[in-house]
Amino acid sequence: MTAFSTLELHNDLLKNLESLGFTEMTPIQAQSLPQILAGKDVIGQGKTGSGKTAAFGLGLLDKLDVSRFRIQALVLCPTRELADQVAKEIRRLARTIHNIKVLTLCGGMPLGPQIGSLEHGAHIIVGTPGRVEEHVRKGTLDLSHLETLVLDEADRMLDMGFQPALDAIVDAIPAQRQTLLFSATYPAQIQAVAQRIMRQPVMVQVASQHDDSSIEQHFYRLTADTDRLTALQLLLLQFQPASAVVFCNTKREAQEVADALSQQGFAARALHGDLEQKERDQTLVQFSNRSLTLLVATDVAARGLDIDAVDAVFNYQIARDSEVHVHRIGRTGRAGSAGIACTLFADNEEHKIVRLEADLGLDISPEPLPPRSLLSRHIEPPAMTTLQIDGGKKQKVRPGDILGALTGDKGIAGNQVGKIQIFDNWAYVAVAHAASRQALKKLGEGKLKGRNFRVRRIT
Repeated sequence: MTAFSTLELHNDLLKNLESLGFTEMTPIQAQSLPQILAGKDVIGQGKTGSGKTAAFGLGLLDKLDVSRFRIQALVLCPTRELADQVAKEIRRLARTIHNIKVLTLCGGMPLGPQIGSLEHGAHIIVGTPGRVEEHVRKGTLDLSHLETLVLDEADRMLDMGFQPALDAIVDAIPAQRQTLLFSATYPAQIQAVAQRIMRQPVMVQVASQHDDSSIEQHFYRLTADTDRLTALQLLLLQFQPASAVVFCNTKREAQEVADALSQQGFAARALHGDLEQKERDQTLVQFSNRSLTLLVATDVAARGLDIDAVDAVFNYQIARDSEVHVHRIGRTGRAGSAGIACTLFADNEEHKIVRLEADLGLDISPEPLPPRSLLSRHIEPPAMTTLQIDGGKKQKVRPGDILGALTGDKGIAGNQVGKIQIFDNWAYVAVAHAASRQALKKLGEGKLKGRNFRVRRIT
């Protein structure tokens, strides 16, 4: 490990890192940052959680000239969630730089307000390739002064079919620039992209930071008389996780499984690429605040999501390859806590099991499924309920206002209030299930910022 203070970074960036408690670099930062700061093109291979965002974020902030109010850096991400996460991290790293503007441009959001924001200018754009390419095509985004291009999770962008959009964006930016490419894997397709758009890149590879020794893996072979959905229900009833992700291989499957589990009484919702932004936000809010037990997701939708403390992962179908399997089960067993990973497979998927054994050095012995008598077991409801308030950042609503309205003047106890999340035009608050009726009444009849807002229960 190397100290950040050994780098030739601007003093205000170093001071901010110190105030954030960042002293030692992660392996990917220690290997890539000196090269990035030297102006070289860099290919960084590392998993989510390796610290790559700070690596490229510090690199582009260090060379940024705030006095030149034009777009100097572009970060492309595969999903809206990851783009939001990256923009948030860059803003955090840039706290000591005055008047810096970081703008996100993602699909699923109205185009008009984005065009308005672009007219006011920005220094850094973080976005998804489809929407950024659309702005370039319409002439609403000027990238002629770009100095740094970052491709984050490049393998996933190509998996999602963004190659044409990436090509169009690269055609619209200066040839004399720094290009930074980060990817969990390095297949031939990524190598081809790197050869085409990068100049003598330096390759940086780090091992996964995730220790999967705390994950207990179980494999179940489906029998002729047990269908996949029933098998999943039996496992959910046996392990009874308070928080779990069910991975499916397709969007359609994810939706069908979530719907079927909901009908059986499980607190489950789907997360996939066909959802509207508000639906995605709501689902993630409910899952992160523990008012939703099960997130039924595709690999693409779950990539880059900041999901912590998941008790278990269930592979409804075995992953496409061993690397994806490792990434899936890495959602559980974090921060030293124990986790469970259950994988279902049929006879025609035996070859994938053989490959997993070879790639990961496992000796897989399938276990029998739990007894069918479990199907009569009571399903535990989530401890929390989510309330939605039709007021957010634009109405100047803050977490403290919501907490005060709920707990003040014969309100509910403070320990009955969970996570509070504020969006532009609405806010969500988790409250203990037992206190939800009182909380709904308190917020509905009371005032926030001196005015009444519509409040409703969404779980």
